Amino acid sequence: MICRRKTALYADLPFVFFILITGFLWFQGNHFHTVLDAQETINEPAGRLENSSRQSLIVVQGAGGSAKFQTVFLETCQQIEKAAQKSEADFAWIGKPGRDQKSADSENDKALLKLELEKRLNGQAQLWIILVGHGTYDRQNAKFNLRGPDVSAKELNEWLESSKRPVAIVNCASASAPFINELAGKGRVIVTSTKSGFELNYARFGIHFAKALTDPAADIDKDDQVSLLESFLYASRKVDEFYKSESRLSTEHALIDDNGDGKGTPLSFFRGVRVIKKSEDESIPDGPVANQIHLLQSEFEKLISIEKRNRRNALELKLEELRSRKEQVEEGEYFAALEKIAMELAVLYQAIEKEQAEKNPGNAPKEKSTVKPEETKPINAENDAAK
Repeated sequence: MICRRKTALYADLPFVFFILITGFLWFQGNHFHTVLDAQETINEPAGRLENSSRQSLIVVQGAGGSAKFQTVFLETCQQIEKAAQKSEADFAWIGKPGRDQKSADSENDKALLKLELEKRLNGQAQLWIILVGHGTYDRQNAKFNLRGPDVSAKELNEWLESSKRPVAIVNCASASAPFINELAGKGRVIVTSTKSGFELNYARFGIHFAKALTDPAADIDKDDQVSLLESFLYASRKVDEFYKSESRLSTEHALIDDNGDGKGTPLSFFRGVRVIKKSEDESIPDGPVANQIHLLQSEFEKLISIEKRNRRNALELKLEELRSRKEQVEEGEYFAALEKIAMELAVLYQAIEKEQAEKNPGNAPKEKSTVKPEETKPINAENDAAK
């Protein structure tokens, strides 16, 4: 079978229809390449990845306030550093203990953060910004606590305005929810550990999110890589389990926003990696974009050029948009559009297979079955966020 990566098709009844189409295309070979002849992203010659394909990750360790919190924040940042090293991402750590904050090269961590961001505004690959610490909210401004002057959501948004890169901002602090309202937009994924600026208590979300980045147990869809969405779901579930086990009222409810509407979606809206509850405005749900972002990529994913990956991601999002309109379009129109997207995905994967065979003759990744046994069974209670 062609498709190594799970797409949103798997959750739809027309998936069988997709399998028939892709299987037919696979055996027909180059006959169907004419479908995408006009698309340069598929017909370009295979070449090396540019430096812009390297992801960047900036982790910011905030002021601890006490030795207890400082220890947890340090452990969280160390976990993130290990993940960045494994992924070979460009990495910077602001607020790392041992740096003299009074020295000439670091007037304050806020200035350092702005400087490190300015170095990384250009490129095609993902830019990650992970804030680990405490936050505050005064009914007007939400801020992340740093050694020295704090940084506000508004300031961070201003610093990123000229960025052309896709950006993921993960604020693991208390009172972090307003960061979604300020920073949400096209090409951005925003995660906060709280659903309100008034959830002011210490947030446990960060340490679980950091561990999820490298934990295979967080790989819900079993594609050999943990996405940003899966890390969010894993951490949210762990936080929920903590409060339930302690018989305590939860003081943090994480949100994720990747459709740019600035509203955010909680764990309870998800089953697996898909949103099962519809929003009131019928907008495309949060999650699909975040599920395409992986700090540590699978071996297959690493070999895909950034151009082809972007094309595949665009097709998957196009599919998601189609699914969101399923009840508003006629059945014939829906299946015709589904067929077109399925054919384009099939041809794209043929091109990827060919490119990888040319780059690594005799060493191409082994085929994986598109459908796994667990996909034909109901999601178990552990992965059922709606229960």
